[in-house]
Amino acid sequence: MEVTLGLREPKRAILNGAAVRSAEQLRGELTTLVFTPDRLAVVKSGPAARRAYFDRTLGRVLPARADLPLRYGAAVGQRNAALRRLAAGLSTADSLEPWTLQVAELGTELVAARREVLELVAPVFEEHALELGLEKASLRYEGEPPAVRDLEARLTRDLERAATGLGPHLHDVAMLAADRELRTFGSQGEQRTAVLALLLAEASLLAARDGDVPLLLLDDALSELDADRRRRLSRRLGMVGQTVVTATGAEALPLAPAQLVAVTPGHARSA
Repeated sequence: MEVTLGLREPKRAILNGAAVRSAEQLRGELTTLVFTPDRLAVVKSGPAARRAYFDRTLGRVLPARADLPLRYGAAVGQRNAALRRLAAGLSTADSLEPWTLQVAELGTELVAARREVLELVAPVFEEHALELGLEKASLRYEGEPPAVRDLEARLTRDLERAATGLGPHLHDVAMLAADRELRTFGSQGEQRTAVLALLLAEASLLAARDGDVPLLLLDDALSELDADRRRRLSRRLGMVGQTVVTATGAEALPLAPAQLVAVTPGHARSA
């Protein structure tokens, strides 16, 4: 795989000697999992960040149901628009019923798919988290499938807010260590370890399913980890396939890499 970036030319990608036509084709041909410091939002931020992360995981682990989050989101959007029209007196309650039914049906499917993904990811996540020094790590889905009767029971409130106030677009996935919510009670190192354990868990699942180990790209993954966790992570990365790790200096790498490239302004050289 070769990707060329230039200031005065378009991005080019070559796979096995042949040009890749688009980023979509590249994503389809080469499975890549990425860690960047902003991925800590999966633990540190609100429920929306976790929903988005696990819905992307759903798309990779259960590709046949990858479109469920989009279809459900579209149904919620249509129901919200129908609520606004109804509140303004521009339509009748009958026009809302089909969208309420769709939100209930697709929402139930989405909750089931998310729970299935968590059942697959959670034990592998716990295993990798323990390997990295985070004990008794677990994932817990928080939310129930939306039922038509429940959506109809809160119609007055939904009309006041012009928004659907029930369903998986409001659910969360709790990330825990020994029953402590890592979002509130986890240290920076524990939060980073949890995100890395999630990435390793997904890589393990995809490798077991397809036989191809994903390429891992880890940007500044080692900072805020103590020396012991750095060594544990480096040992694990040496067992999962090809990984590219960036660090501010070679001294941040606890184990010798297979290849070391030093980057300075305008230059990249083998070190």
